[in-house]
Amino acid sequence: MAQFFSFVMSQRFKISVWLFGALFGASGAVHSAVLALQADSDLVGEYSEVSAIHADTLIDIARRFGLGYEEVVNANPGVDPWLPGEGVVIRLPLRRILPDTPHEGIVVNLPEHRLYYYPPAKAGESRIVVTYPISVGKMDWSTPIGLTHIAAKVKDPVWYPPESVRYEHAQRGDILPKAVPAGPDNPLGLYMMRLAIPGGAYLIHGTNKPAGVGMQVTHGCMRLYPEDIEELFKKVAVDTPVRIVNQPHKVGWSDGQLYVEVHPPLEASDRGAYEPDRTALARLVAAAVRNKARSVGVEWIRTESAFLEALGIPVPVTQMELAAN
Repeated sequence: MAQFFSFVMSQRFKISVWLFGALFGASGAVHSAVLALQADSDLVGEYSEVSAIHADTLIDIARRFGLGYEEVVNANPGVDPWLPGEGVVIRLPLRRILPDTPHEGIVVNLPEHRLYYYPPAKAGESRIVVTYPISVGKMDWSTPIGLTHIAAKVKDPVWYPPESVRYEHAQRGDILPKAVPAGPDNPLGLYMMRLAIPGGAYLIHGTNKPAGVGMQVTHGCMRLYPEDIEELFKKVAVDTPVRIVNQPHKVGWSDGQLYVEVHPPLEASDRGAYEPDRTALARLVAAAVRNKARSVGVEWIRTESAFLEALGIPVPVTQMELAAN
C-alpha cells in the first residue's frame, strides 16, 4: 500500500490546518461536496490529508470535511477516534468511485454510508453530483434496497414513532410519546423527505444528534447532518427517483487506470446480491477489464490488499505501463 499512497500523493494535494482555516473561515464547516462529472472518469473528488490539532476527535474532523464517522475511522486504522493527537496526519477519503447506477436522482450506497444526488442539468451546463454522508439502518432495522422516489417533503416535521420503535425504547426504560413535536428534541431534525416505500416509515431526514452521522444506527431511515439535509431539501423535488443499493466493492476507470474501492459490508445477511468476499471483488475487476476491450494487466496483490484493508479509498490496481498503451 505504500506504493499506492506515494502514487496518490504525487498527483493529489494535501490540506494543511492553516490552509483549511483560510479557505473555510472560523465556522470550520465544509458542507456538501459539489463535484463535476467527467465523461472519461468514474471517479470524483480529490484525496486529501489534514493534521489533527490537540482538541480534535475524528467526529470533529469528519463533519468539518463533509464526511461521516465510519468513513474517517475506516480510512485511518490505528488512530484513536477520540484523541488522534496533535500533528497526527488524518486521511480524508474525499475521492471516490461513483456507484454503479444511472446518474440520476438520488443514489444511496448503504455500505458506503453515503448519498449521491445528481441534479438535472440545464441546457449548456455540465453535469454535477452532490454527495453527503449519511447514517443507515442498523442490523435489525435494515434500510430496504431498490428503486423508489420522494413521496413528500415536510419542514419542521412531527415524529410519530412506530409502535415497534416505542416498544424497543420501552424495553430500555425510555418511554417515547406517540408524537414528538417539531423542535430541538425531535430526532428528525428540521427537514424530512418521505420515501414511497410501503409502510411509510422510511425517511431521509436531519437529526438532533449529528455525532451519529455516518454510522449504521437508524431504524431504516437515512440521517444527514442538519446543514446537509437543509441544503438537499431545497434542491430535491417530490417524485425525484431514489435508488438504494448495496455496493461494498466499487470499480472504476480514470486516466486509463482501473481503481477499486472497498468498504466493510453492512452487519446483516439479507442485503442483496453482493457477497462480502474477495471473489465478488475479483469478478468486478475482471468484468471491468473485459469491458475495456484492450490489454490491461491487473495487480492482484494490490487488489487483495485493498480488499483486506477496506479503507474506503480508491486504489489503482492496473499496471501503469500496460494501462498507458
